[in-house]
Amino acid sequence: MPETETVRARGHEHVSAEHASTWELTSDDWLTPAGDCILGIEADTTPADFDAAFVAACQSHDATVEATLRVGDREQTVVGAGHPELSFESDRSLVARTSGYVDDRTVMVNADTAAEGVDQALVDALAEGGSLECVFRVE
Repeated sequence: MPETETVRARGHEHVSAEHASTWELTSDDWLTPAGDCILGIEADTTPADFDAAFVAACQSHDATVEATLRVGDREQTVVGAGHPELSFESDRSLVARTSGYVDDRTVMVNADTAAEGVDQALVDALAEGGSLECVFRVE
């Protein structure tokens, strides 16, 4: 049975989704225009909150990690991989990366989509302050 985690956040007027290699959700309650990878703020869950079974599943070399981003009736799924060095220690933000780089915020590596690849209608809804639900699933 796959492990799942759900993170809820909200958009912000400065959501631009222009970053070429990552996307991020943060628990911060603010966003500047420089944060071009950030899709949502005020995230209610951070990697440090994730269940131990979910973390262990993501640390497998063979793990496939999916993140389904939903805003209203718009939805997009990003697929990436787990990594043995994922620590899930950040209590501030989570990052999905198209590269293999790992730090305490990384929840997915080798993702098939960065911020710049997120559907424009979804980005527009976030820029209008829409509510975001991100469901992570690992197998």
